[in-house]
Amino acid sequence: MNKNPSQGQASVHFLFRQLSKPYGYLVQSSGALHLFLILLHQDFEDFFSQGFNSKLARISLMAQTRIVQSHPALILEEKKRHLIVTDLHIGFESTFAANDIYVEPKTIVQETLDELTSLIESEEPDSLILLGDIKSSIDSISNAEWQAVPLFFEIAKKIDTMLVPGNHDGNIQKLLPNEVRLASSSGVVIDDTLLTHGHTMPSENFSHVNKIIMGHVHPVFFQEDSILNGQRVWISIKTEKQNIFPNKSGDIEITIIPSFNKYFYATHKKKYKKSISPIIEKIKQVSSARIITLDGTIIGDESIIDQVL
Repeated sequence: MNKNPSQGQASVHFLFRQLSKPYGYLVQSSGALHLFLILLHQDFEDFFSQGFNSKLARISLMAQTRIVQSHPALILEEKKRHLIVTDLHIGFESTFAANDIYVEPKTIVQETLDELTSLIESEEPDSLILLGDIKSSIDSISNAEWQAVPLFFEIAKKIDTMLVPGNHDGNIQKLLPNEVRLASSSGVVIDDTLLTHGHTMPSENFSHVNKIIMGHVHPVFFQEDSILNGQRVWISIKTEKQNIFPNKSGDIEITIIPSFNKYFYATHKKKYKKSISPIIEKIKQVSSARIITLDGTIIGDESIIDQVL
């Protein structure tokens, strides 16, 4: 096959234009372009060695992911377009109250609804997928949650909504309207991607997937001399699949979505109570990683993973 550099470069540019049509603004900066290529999870190194047409056909059949710029929200697109967010922790305000900081729960919920509604209008997804921890209490339901959680789920009147429950969503079925589909806490699979909260290990039934999208961890970047210290970030990890599924080989990619709750940040790591994920704990070695700000800027790789996990 002809591997003339100019022809190859032109072909890659053509392919990128085709793949990036649904992704608009993400191609406007080099950092965002890099992120777009990472989240496509495609290996272009052997693209031409296997033939342009066959490779393009294979790519077009795979689910594609991208972050929504400046928001802790992910788009997963296959036959349908899904908007994915996680870790709202409605009712967390009681923790603030214990420290004499008072925030009105209904005000926080309305802010969340306004942001989600704006995303739905701009991204035009077919469905909203919530990856768990909608409420803050683990097993019980607080008085604030009885009031605020049903208010939040008014969103289900605007869009098809699915909840993959997390460890803080005990008894949440009592708060759900009929419009919300309640999935198994083990997660759901779309194409080759497992969507799960992240507080449990996926079973071997999911070992065919090549990607995991999860929340639970609430990743925050810590570096005291940095302007980004304490800010929510995305984490994209590539590791050996056998770390998660012992009987499988090859690599698996894990995307950790930051909390949708804008109050989940901290400037001192010692004071930040992070959540432990058995999925992350099982990773013996990270092959590669990208740490990404909400605006899509890549600020680090696997060498700074300890600063965010």
